[in-house]
Amino acid sequence: MADEAAFQFLHSELVHYIYMSGDKADAENGRNVTKLENLGFRVGQGLIERLTKDTVRFKDELDMMKFICKDFWTCAFKKQIDNLRTNHQGIYVLQDNKFRLLSQLSAGSQYLEHSPKYLAFTCGLVRGALSSLGVRSVVTAEVSTMPACKFQIMIQKP
Repeated sequence: MADEAAFQFLHSELVHYIYMSGDKADAENGRNVTKLENLGFRVGQGLIERLTKDTVRFKDELDMMKFICKDFWTCAFKKQIDNLRTNHQGIYVLQDNKFRLLSQLSAGSQYLEHSPKYLAFTCGLVRGALSSLGVRSVVTAEVSTMPACKFQIMIQKP
């Protein structure tokens, strides 16, 4: 479990560094969130390449999403996604009831406004993984109560 604590600390310090090194305009117009998402995108690409090197090709989109929810999420966060929902038209909702990167924050509602900066890296992580699997997507995150969160994935059709 030491690697989990190290990852959580690294993530927290990465968010802190990006927000402290940028100027106030970067935080106001979302550049810091974009930087974190781009970092996650690259990490997601590398991680999914390593995880899928010995697996067979996926049959369809739903198989890819199941892989993301089980194997990919377990590799990154040491647990599976709690719930996967889809409308079978390219929109998937992944729900994690105890998201590890939010668990270090207090459960108070005053911290909800800070949650986007702690979720941007993970949105990029998922988007990068799907990109390496040949799927263009938009990934957004939503928190209503801490530390539970939902990641909405909208697949972009060519």
